[in-house]
Amino acid sequence: MRFDRLPSSFFSIVLGLVGLGGVWRLATRLWGLPAPVGEAIIALSCVIWVVLAIAFVLRHLRHPDDLAAELAHPIQCCFWGLAFVATLLLVPGVRPYSMAAAWAFFAVGIVGHVGFVIWRVGSLWQGGRPAEAMTPVLYLPLVAGNFASAIACAALGLHDLGLLFLGAGLFSWLAIESTVWMRLFAHESMAPAVRPLLGIQLAPSVVGLVAYLSLQPGPLPVFAYALMGYGLLQYLVLLRLMPWFAVSWFSPAWWAFSFGVTAAAGAAMLMVINGAGGVMVPIAVVLFGLANIAILILAVATVRFVAREARPQ
Repeated sequence: MRFDRLPSSFFSIVLGLVGLGGVWRLATRLWGLPAPVGEAIIALSCVIWVVLAIAFVLRHLRHPDDLAAELAHPIQCCFWGLAFVATLLLVPGVRPYSMAAAWAFFAVGIVGHVGFVIWRVGSLWQGGRPAEAMTPVLYLPLVAGNFASAIACAALGLHDLGLLFLGAGLFSWLAIESTVWMRLFAHESMAPAVRPLLGIQLAPSVVGLVAYLSLQPGPLPVFAYALMGYGLLQYLVLLRLMPWFAVSWFSPAWWAFSFGVTAAAGAAMLMVINGAGGVMVPIAVVLFGLANIAILILAVATVRFVAREARPQ
């Protein structure tokens, strides 16, 4: 696989790593775990983002037909939104070190996200989408992008703007959710190669909860517990389906699990920080452990995948 032909879906690696770095920052606050671990993971996320951004630009310049084909594809097109989601999630990561860098990431991410969503949704509303393409990738531009925008706004103190993005993401999620479930219930089983994309199904409720708690810290409403409960249900269903997912060889599509897994841990830990006790305390510990295990497995598998792809045929 050539460097200048890396697919846009590789930006999901940044989502998983920056999510894990943020979780480790919370673990430092909550349990006193070593702060350098989280900072090193966030630094690695930034490096990978730079590498992928360069590859993305080179691909646009050298292989415009590839990008046009990706945008025309009913599933791959939504991964374009990941570039902007990853950029927005780096805002809270770099903010402690450079406000200028944080604002730069924010500007690029917001402009790119809003522009892409307007274009993509305009295309979706015109119809013609096959049933097999109604997968959780639909969440990426409309839901993940808006929730990531809300999180970035919270990091920069843009509270009112963040609430607008939170609402856009929340109601987009509710609108799309039933469509995705109907496709899963009523149509043919997903092909093995695309089954890992169901990992995205975990993300909306827990990423939305992280966005909400970033904007509205303090006493927890019932709404927060409701989002967490729905996320835990998705988590358990996905664990039950792991043998069904594992019939295909590893590919970067497996990073679809990473955003939700790290966000679930972060949401639970934020709830504890904001006063949740009882069962939420052990849940936060378990989800933190699972997030670390999941990202470690994905990282090792990715290194092996890249080494295999780079090997001369």
